[in-house]
Amino acid sequence: MSCRDKKIDGESEKPRHNRQTNHDGIVASGFSILARTDFSENTFLLEILHPAMAKAAHPGQFVIVISNDHSERIPLTIADFDREKGSVTLVVQAVGKSTREMQAQCQAGGKMFGMVGPMGIPSHVSGSQKVICVGGGLGVAPIFPQARAFKEAGAYVIGVVGFRSRDLIFWEDKFRSVCDEFVICTDDGSAGLKGLVTQGIENAIKAHDDIDEVVAIGPPIMMRACAETTRAHKIKTTVSLNPIMVDGTGMCGGCRVKVGGRIRFACVDGPDFDGHEVDFDDLMMRLQRYKPQEQEALERWSENCRRLALEPDAVIEDEGS
Repeated sequence: MSCRDKKIDGESEKPRHNRQTNHDGIVASGFSILARTDFSENTFLLEILHPAMAKAAHPGQFVIVISNDHSERIPLTIADFDREKGSVTLVVQAVGKSTREMQAQCQAGGKMFGMVGPMGIPSHVSGSQKVICVGGGLGVAPIFPQARAFKEAGAYVIGVVGFRSRDLIFWEDKFRSVCDEFVICTDDGSAGLKGLVTQGIENAIKAHDDIDEVVAIGPPIMMRACAETTRAHKIKTTVSLNPIMVDGTGMCGGCRVKVGGRIRFACVDGPDFDGHEVDFDDLMMRLQRYKPQEQEALERWSENCRRLALEPDAVIEDEGS
């Protein structure tokens, strides 16, 4: 139950008219959550029933979700989709107020209040005969459908994924099922190759002199490192950008990025761009722009959750002190 599902005085909020609510007063309309898997303390998977979206989805696209009727819009890259089952899979990292609220609320058997998409231009996966698909951290999830699509298009696929340690590894079997070669890199060397994904890229380039393309998804600093690694080899490198986004339709301009000296909007012009043309310094600076407000929102939400965990009388007494 979220922090706003009951009042400070302990009385339940009245259900809003014309909306079905469950016994906790949480709005039950929306899209069914078929399954949830927790990969770590902060990273979790949600498989959501949405037949129309599953039918329309393509690798590289994203969705905007709203976990409840008072939460903000969150853009998330599609990690997987099953057209026959009619489901879309998202992998979420709980780092701020809204994603932590989603982590607390979204459970198997529950509902995702709103889900819009697929958005963005699908990744171009035809034409490359040999490709390296690179995922770092949370970027491991959305690189999977790209690796699968390249394999289905007839390409030789080399998968390179990076995690901090063995305990954070997920989807190894899924990747091995679509990759001709698969390399796991860990920062601490607890599994696979010790080092960054750039080392895995270098090793693959040394072993194959006919790499057509590298596709990298992950934190901006990781994608920049991948682009710099391939620049000297003149290998086409595609990255998926994740700037601050609001509406996802090109109207707000919040997701603008600099690519090749031009302003582009990641939501409608991307999210895939030429990694050798992206101004990563500008991207990372813009990602830091609202950090103080994000931290304030998280602290306020955490404090409300702490207070609401107390007995109602204790909360009232605390408020009066």
